[in-house]
Amino acid sequence: QKEKREMHDSKEDPRVFQKGRPEYRSLSYDKSEPIETLPLEEGDLILHSVAICKGRQSPGTIADHFRKLSCLPVEQHATLLSKPRFNTLCRCAVENIGLFSTSDLIDILKACIRLVVPPTHPLLNACENEFCRRVWDMNLDQLLLVADCWRCLERSVPSYLSILFSYANMHWKDLTLPQFVQFVYIVGEGRRSPVDLAQKVESMILKYFDSFTLEEVGAICLGLFKSLSSISDHVMRKIADRVSLQMEDMSTYALVNVLKMLRYSRMDHLPILKELGKIIPTRIPTTNIQGIMHITLTCSSLHYFDEGIMAAVAMSLPSKVTYCRSKDAAKFLWSFGCLDYEPPNEEEFYSSLIEQMHRKLHEFRKFPEHLLTALLGLAFVKRFPEELIDYALRDEFVQKTRGSKYELKKDLFTLSKSVEIECPGYQGSRLPPQLYEEITEMVLNFAEQEIYVRPEIVEAASLLESMLGGPEYVKKHMILPHTRSSDLEVHLAMDGHPIPFNLKDPIAAKKLKDIGVSLTDDLMTQLITGRSNSQSPVEVENEARTPGQEGGEEARTPRAGDCAALSGGALTTDARLQVEPKLRRSLEVPPSLALNQPPLEVKLAIQVSNRNHYCYCSKRLLGLHCLKRRQLRQLGYVVVELPFWEWFPLLKRTRSEKLSYLHYKVFDPAL
Repeated sequence: QKEKREMHDSKEDPRVFQKGRPEYRSLSYDKSEPIETLPLEEGDLILHSVAICKGRQSPGTIADHFRKLSCLPVEQHATLLSKPRFNTLCRCAVENIGLFSTSDLIDILKACIRLVVPPTHPLLNACENEFCRRVWDMNLDQLLLVADCWRCLERSVPSYLSILFSYANMHWKDLTLPQFVQFVYIVGEGRRSPVDLAQKVESMILKYFDSFTLEEVGAICLGLFKSLSSISDHVMRKIADRVSLQMEDMSTYALVNVLKMLRYSRMDHLPILKELGKIIPTRIPTTNIQGIMHITLTCSSLHYFDEGIMAAVAMSLPSKVTYCRSKDAAKFLWSFGCLDYEPPNEEEFYSSLIEQMHRKLHEFRKFPEHLLTALLGLAFVKRFPEELIDYALRDEFVQKTRGSKYELKKDLFTLSKSVEIECPGYQGSRLPPQLYEEITEMVLNFAEQEIYVRPEIVEAASLLESMLGGPEYVKKHMILPHTRSSDLEVHLAMDGHPIPFNLKDPIAAKKLKDIGVSLTDDLMTQLITGRSNSQSPVEVENEARTPGQEGGEEARTPRAGDCAALSGGALTTDARLQVEPKLRRSLEVPPSLALNQPPLEVKLAIQVSNRNHYCYCSKRLLGLHCLKRRQLRQLGYVVVELPFWEWFPLLKRTRSEKLSYLHYKVFDPAL
């Protein structure tokens, strides 16, 4: 029973709505329709008559033979299909295909469904061609029934569907409610969206909206989702409004289908999400794994965090994890990482999913995007399964990603660079340098065109330049290109004075060499005694430098260990300071020499955030942005936030108010 409950039947589950009205019996094949079993002896007599007559039987008799033979006991069906006399019957049907009445031809299709005739069988080829020829002589009920039969036979019939869509377009105003819902179901199962019908579909949804059952609402949403059909915000919101009020009366399957369309439409509908938090946690234990995955993915896709939903998912998942496909495991890990949520049973939750990933490694070879999705979700919450990462960064796997329908270079880049920063002991595969360069250039080009030009960033950079003394004091760039968002970098000396560092010409670089702050006795006294013990520790990077990156600029290459710590107001002289020579071998500096190092500085990474960096209607950072801030701190930066709820309203205020705010942020005594 558990096996049956957990396994999603992609052929039968979407058809549940057909049980809600008697009208669907004429529009769809009813698998549950009772039939009288044919005795084996009668089946043998039919096959014997086929052999004797050798093609001289009438079309009506041939159709009747198919009807009766399909009523043989199920365990006899495979044997029947392999018998030469049954093949003779099929040949007779093909030879007489144009002579059958439409109802007889439909009955032959139904018989083929019961007998589980392979979708590529020659008889079905002939039937498809004949139905395409007859479309304009059939009524809409028959056309929809035949389309439903093709779905039950799992046969792709694009030509037939194209003609069906044209027919429906011409008779659109005559569609009854059941005909419309069945039509949308067929559109979804065919994974094809008739563009010229999009507006008409919307008008029909609105026409029958109050009369749809909740199962029919779910079926319509699933059909639209599967065919990638967009609908207007108005219609989607109307559907969400109804579901939010009637969710308790809705089956979980229908609800999940609505959530799929909500996710596809990027609809931020708070009432349905809040109601979901009340209704769905108690249903999670009895929902199959794919349904749970879609619920979880809806929350993460819409950046909506509800701890009740996520905790219920986490508690149920370990016992169900063996039913996860590679896709399901990946989406769970992505969703939890995206929302930066580590559940109460985090060790059991993550270890069970990572074990399942190992079991499904063969599927990742076919769907490489799922492995990268999973590993990024894990990286967001600081988990790095080295064997799987090594596999994902091998040349062989990287080549497989090139054949994916998704652009996966950026995901590879984010994963590889994150491992480089957060797993210094990692010895596995890495991306080749030329691929790093290629992706970095792609990301930076995108940033130039789409990110750096955003008004909130342009304004912050301009005002910081005015406040600090010029463009050489502020650098607008991506400190960590693999995190895909920009930073405003500012350097401060330990006495709080800004340090110019963004110098792009030789003269400016010459000026840079003469600028610094002397580490005087007064300054040391201030550092040691002038801070309260309540202040949080701040990491300050030393002046170790490597050859420059931009036009001869001497830029730092920060490393996790290259810092002295200011903890509790005192400069800890046993802090490990490192310098990095060209050979990239870290050399420890004896503590006794630490005070003879060049002047120390604080490097600020100022974050101009927007709503998309946070969970919906909250101040909870999303996983990628938590990862970015964690890595910036690990590299010695102090992260300064200009959160959108503070900065965006200020954009409409006076220049002096904005400058005052930025001055407070940059020169915060806590820094």
